[in-house]
Amino acid sequence: MTAQPSPSRRPGASALAAIGHPVPPLDDADASPHAFPDGGTWRTEIPSVEGPESLAAVLKEAGRLDVPVHRVSQGSGIWMLTDSEITEMVGACAEHKMELCLFTGPRGTWDIGGSTRTPSGGAGLRARGHDAVAGSVEDALRAAELGVRCLLVADEGVLWTLHRMRTRGLLPADTTLKVSALIGPVNPAAYAVYEQLGGDSLNVPSDLTPHHLTEIRKVSRAPMDMYVEAPDDLGGYVRMYEIAELIRRGAPLYLKFGLSGAAGIYPYGAHLRDHALATARERVRRGRLALDLLARHGADVGMSPLGARLPGKLRRFPTECS
Repeated sequence: MTAQPSPSRRPGASALAAIGHPVPPLDDADASPHAFPDGGTWRTEIPSVEGPESLAAVLKEAGRLDVPVHRVSQGSGIWMLTDSEITEMVGACAEHKMELCLFTGPRGTWDIGGSTRTPSGGAGLRARGHDAVAGSVEDALRAAELGVRCLLVADEGVLWTLHRMRTRGLLPADTTLKVSALIGPVNPAAYAVYEQLGGDSLNVPSDLTPHHLTEIRKVSRAPMDMYVEAPDDLGGYVRMYEIAELIRRGAPLYLKFGLSGAAGIYPYGAHLRDHALATARERVRRGRLALDLLARHGADVGMSPLGARLPGKLRRFPTECS
């Protein structure tokens, strides 16, 4: 006999009601009307998986803790991996029905420009100058040739360039373009623009409120990525108890399990090996904690099947005018 899912409940609601503490009512009008093409409302992602060894640690820990993982992403960049390392990661992810997303090209903090280190942040972590755009294109072509079908982008111009390449057959048609948290849109107008520039999966900053997600969902159905625990350089926010509401408002949503209180690992190398492997395992454990919390609240329904990766039909700017 199949166990029936627990009825959905909000954290602490019955106990608060018992002592007469008011619980704000949910408004059905706030809920997102959108879903992934497979009907799911949420998927999972483990970020900062920097190479085959980190990926192996994630896969082993995910198996041990029974954590379903739809996507793993890397932050150091395609150029930091050898062909054999990329090929190994592609094969392992395919075997486990998992999407592999690798970061394209040079970014603001890693080139000779100093403006990103000023108090204002300058131009942010975008591709600075033609050569950085060209490097991102080179990365994308190399990764695609090796079987990678998800590319992580931190620049609007690179996003539009790769999207045009995809529409003209220079990249495989099933390539997905993921907008990085480094440039994530913070309002519905910007979100809609990123979708039309070619974004298939858009990372929003983790300090957006549930109401902000509802505003975005009124203008776009493009899948959203959100760190439910953010690394310190992205704010260090921990929003575990809000996950059910974030899904309700932001679907279709990728739940990203980052790690606060941990030193950065970009760009990754063997000198950071022990730290990278330990944090990779802990990110998976954070995922288990989040899924357990959802289950306790009866809010763990709606997960996409493993292997699901495409975003569905999205709106785009016309490319023939470019």
